[in-house]
Amino acid sequence: MPELTLVDGSGVRRDFPAKLTWQVIVCTVIAACGGLMFGYDIGISGSIKLKRNNYCKFSSQLLQLFTSSLYLAAIVGCFIGSICCKKRGRKPTMQIASVFFLGGAILNAAALNIGMLIAGRLCLGAGIGFGNQAVPLFISEIAPARYRGGLNLCFQLLITIGILTANVVNYATSKLHPYGWRISLGGAACPALLLLLGSVMIVETPTSLIERGKNEEGLHTLKKIRGVDNVDKEYEEISQAVEFSRQIKHPFKNLWKRSSRPQLVCGALIQIFQQFTGISVVMLYAPVLFQTMGLGENASLMSALMTNTVKPIGTLFAIFVVDRFGRRALLIEAAIQMFISLGAIGVILAVHLHSTNVVEKHYAVLVIVLVCVFLAGFAWSWGPLGWLIPSEIFPIETRSAGFSVAVIMNFVFTFLVAQTFLTMLCHLRAGTFFLYCAMLAVMCLFAKYFLPETKGVPIDEMVERVWKQHWFWKRCYKDHDTGEGGLDKPKDNTIA
Repeated sequence: MPELTLVDGSGVRRDFPAKLTWQVIVCTVIAACGGLMFGYDIGISGSIKLKRNNYCKFSSQLLQLFTSSLYLAAIVGCFIGSICCKKRGRKPTMQIASVFFLGGAILNAAALNIGMLIAGRLCLGAGIGFGNQAVPLFISEIAPARYRGGLNLCFQLLITIGILTANVVNYATSKLHPYGWRISLGGAACPALLLLLGSVMIVETPTSLIERGKNEEGLHTLKKIRGVDNVDKEYEEISQAVEFSRQIKHPFKNLWKRSSRPQLVCGALIQIFQQFTGISVVMLYAPVLFQTMGLGENASLMSALMTNTVKPIGTLFAIFVVDRFGRRALLIEAAIQMFISLGAIGVILAVHLHSTNVVEKHYAVLVIVLVCVFLAGFAWSWGPLGWLIPSEIFPIETRSAGFSVAVIMNFVFTFLVAQTFLTMLCHLRAGTFFLYCAMLAVMCLFAKYFLPETKGVPIDEMVERVWKQHWFWKRCYKDHDTGEGGLDKPKDNTIA
């Protein structure tokens, strides 16, 4: 039977018995349908277009508002979702997410004017906010430590499958006039229904149950998902962490304490950096990019379909290697790979694409190949790990609040990128790609020097075994560590 080996402050090795059970796998797959909702919406957004000229043909404030309004609602939804996660649990929060998303899909499919479309987008955004807050936390809390990385990456895998599905639907409905667009937008109801109906069958996380005073149910659930009866050590550790978290009356306020700074900074930065990879440039407007290169309507959709096939393959690769090679190695390697591919795209556009011409076909094909290389790097690194790392680094007392801040940063900067990219492309032209290359260089240095490795560390052991050992962040723990109101936080969270 696989066991999770721990080392406490005295150097004594301890074990948490844990199997990778079917209960955990099924719960992970169902919960990850929240990623399917998010991915489908990203893919559908790229199909809404208005034409002008090569670099400015899609510079429409109405298009940008349609695309980015979702993220404004998602910011609000994420904040409320963090409170719901703590007070009501992860499972009900996911159910609320699916209801919002289902309502948004129905509004969009039945839209009679732009107002109904925007209203539908706001509902979709609220659903994504609730879902993206709850799903990664849910998976991180039910997964055994040694499998946490791979299981959590299922969320990103379903995002990529959602994007791919949306591109297939876009292509299939592109000639179905006049209702093809209604089918595409209304298709978002399918992943929402999967999550809504599937969530009835999944369990709540033991941490959430114990946090809300349901200790016996929490112990029973822990035995169920671990596949063993000997869970006393892990149960005691969760209980100890929850007991301390109850002393924290205002978790958002506690986030600004010196001892919470490492997780807050790294969690927020990795979500911001996820957007500064340039992924929204490539994903939200992939058809736009290919049409700008001179490819036709169908050719652009086919090219987007081809490149979006790369992402699920890359994410599958990450699922199998993230718990073997670690998070940092994947982030550093991919930053270099994405820097090279995005820079090459920028050079081709700068040299060969002007205001009104069409690029020669062999250069257009080369750009498609480079986009695939870029997407592969993102798919096994900054894409999935941008959700995994923030969901596993916060202690229980600030976990929901801290993760919500990280996710809100993602939505804020996704909104900013979606709202400004078309204008940037119109004015900076190929320089837009070089701007993101500069950000990738910064991200590589961040991952190398400031982001600690979290591979295989139990989620409630992060402070003692990761942050207090890091060359830079350990300075935040030099003083006596106290919680809110001067309450002493246990120095050793391991189990005797």
